[in-house]
Amino acid sequence: MTTATLSRSDVCVSRAADADIDGPWRSAVADLGEARLAHAPEWFGVIRGAYGHEPLYLRAEDGDGRRGLLPAFIVRRPVVGTVVSSMPFLDGGGPAGNSGALAHALVARLLQEARLVGAEVVEFRSAQRLAVASEPMEHKVNLTLSLPRDAGRLWQQFDGRVRNHIRKAERSGLSVEFGGAAMLDDFYAVFATRMRELGSPVHAQRFFTAVLDGFRGQARVGLVRKDGMAIGGLIALAFGDVLTVPWSSCLRAYAKLCPNMLLYWETIRAACSEGFPRFDFGRSTRGSGTYGFKREWGAVEEPLFWYRIPLNGRGRAARPGEGRGAALLAGSWRHLPLALTRSLGPHIRKYLTQ
Repeated sequence: MTTATLSRSDVCVSRAADADIDGPWRSAVADLGEARLAHAPEWFGVIRGAYGHEPLYLRAEDGDGRRGLLPAFIVRRPVVGTVVSSMPFLDGGGPAGNSGALAHALVARLLQEARLVGAEVVEFRSAQRLAVASEPMEHKVNLTLSLPRDAGRLWQQFDGRVRNHIRKAERSGLSVEFGGAAMLDDFYAVFATRMRELGSPVHAQRFFTAVLDGFRGQARVGLVRKDGMAIGGLIALAFGDVLTVPWSSCLRAYAKLCPNMLLYWETIRAACSEGFPRFDFGRSTRGSGTYGFKREWGAVEEPLFWYRIPLNGRGRAARPGEGRGAALLAGSWRHLPLALTRSLGPHIRKYLTQ
């Protein structure tokens, strides 16, 4: 992997090698207040190991010793062409740095590298606006909740409807437990079933295995059970002072018992007791059902700026009509046998960067 440098004014940008990730990259992440979960060094090995996508991680430093980072992956997709994404499968990405000059130099270098590998499009999922000649999509937002140390105080702040749904789940005999890799099979059985119900190809189980192996003590699996059977689950990842839930699902057949409410409450309550000041529900589209669910807890919006930048005149910034095509695909996917969607889904999902 090349480590050649590119200077922009007094900013030096280089491509991070494998050996840099657990050293300089991890150190920079710890020092940068702008760094988010997507900048964590663990993703370098997780995504490459699970799906074989090539990391394209960039580091920058200016004359004053200030540092910046930009993680991305090269996703070589059959038929539709290569995309360079920062970051695939995650809510965030984009540059993290101590100055606008660092961010600008990192973005410019990534666009240059993307052209060199013949990419059609570059994607940025940023928490801030970027100085690029493209308008971002702003319909998706992160939803986060500030946490006190005392979960009882938070309980009192909840809307009465939230508390009633949690009590209903408890009265229905549901229980929640947390653990690690030993609980992954149960989580994945629920997750794969729910993804088929939603008409969406499912991640490979090896992807979640790689997440748990990579993040180790910073990752946990939560399961909600009814009579011993898992009917819902989530994976939560700790990064800095935030506990984030990137993936969660509950079986639709048990929705009336409110398993998702109890699962999230127990996860939030554990986060309070462990001293996390913030809980990140992950992204949602404004006005969607998941957006309403997260807002119900008192979560507040944090903006996301998603850019899709075509290169060399070949890619497209937008894809008119694909919403209709996606809806048709989702409708067909729901009627396929579960075993087939579990087998076929990962081969499709690895190329879907969102």
